[in-house]
Amino acid sequence: MSVRELVVLGTASQVPTRHRNHNGYLLRWDGHGILFDPGEGTQRQMLRAGVAAHDLNRICVTHFHGDHSLGLAGVIQRINLDQVPHPVTAHYPESGRHYFERLRYATAYRESVKLAEVPVARDGVLAVTDAFTLEARRLSHPVESFGYRLTEPDGRRLLPERLAAHGIKGPDVGRLQREGSLGGVTLEQVSEVRRGQRFAFVMDTRLCDGVHALAEGVDLLVIESTFLDADVRLAEDHGHLTAGQAAAVARDAGVRHLVLTHFSQRYSDPEEFERQARAAGFEGELSIAQDLMRIPVPKRT
Repeated sequence: MSVRELVVLGTASQVPTRHRNHNGYLLRWDGHGILFDPGEGTQRQMLRAGVAAHDLNRICVTHFHGDHSLGLAGVIQRINLDQVPHPVTAHYPESGRHYFERLRYATAYRESVKLAEVPVARDGVLAVTDAFTLEARRLSHPVESFGYRLTEPDGRRLLPERLAAHGIKGPDVGRLQREGSLGGVTLEQVSEVRRGQRFAFVMDTRLCDGVHALAEGVDLLVIESTFLDADVRLAEDHGHLTAGQAAAVARDAGVRHLVLTHFSQRYSDPEEFERQARAAGFEGELSIAQDLMRIPVPKRT
């Protein structure tokens, strides 16, 4: 059975708290697993969440601040210790290659798994598979940072009433799908476009074009909201978003499910992030991320 869900491993910003680990997010997309921003303690959080190294196919790092990358050393070594049987690909900003190499070889261990490195140097497509296209967009932060977007190819949804009108049934339905036409009836005549699902991951950044491009029309948006709106100037100075800014992005982009995360230790009331997001006019499904939460990708409409 295919599963599409976000497993939240950590939700703190620079400083972890008693209840919030440093960042870490696993996107399960059918049989594919993408680990985003493994901060310190990610390997431990994976254990608590029931996530294995074998579940990982890709690692995507937005930038090389410690709360988004210090867990790389442990995760990479665990991939090798567990002898993951498939290749794993790592994406990260090209300008931080030296940081990645330091973390990859932080201590001695035996490499047993092929880890491919595909750094990000500019906006564009990183990978195309049968299941999705993965692309990156530059963000605005004191160090170079990229967000990621996953887009499933559009498909087609068969319409039973049109099939019946053309007398197509049983094995002929499968034949029509495989061949594209049957007895003068085309697939387009008896189906409609089924929009592919979309996911975006936006971490440390000010408002910029990349934020809006990543969020446009996605089903599930994971986005930082380090600060509350009263501290908007502080957010701008440090290259971050407020809850209201993140929610306004989601509102304008038509996001179906918004996940706010990456919270500053200065705030003790998570519900205030929800109040400010709603005050910004976001009316879709909203989650204030907590460690070990599982959030399904919204069902197709």
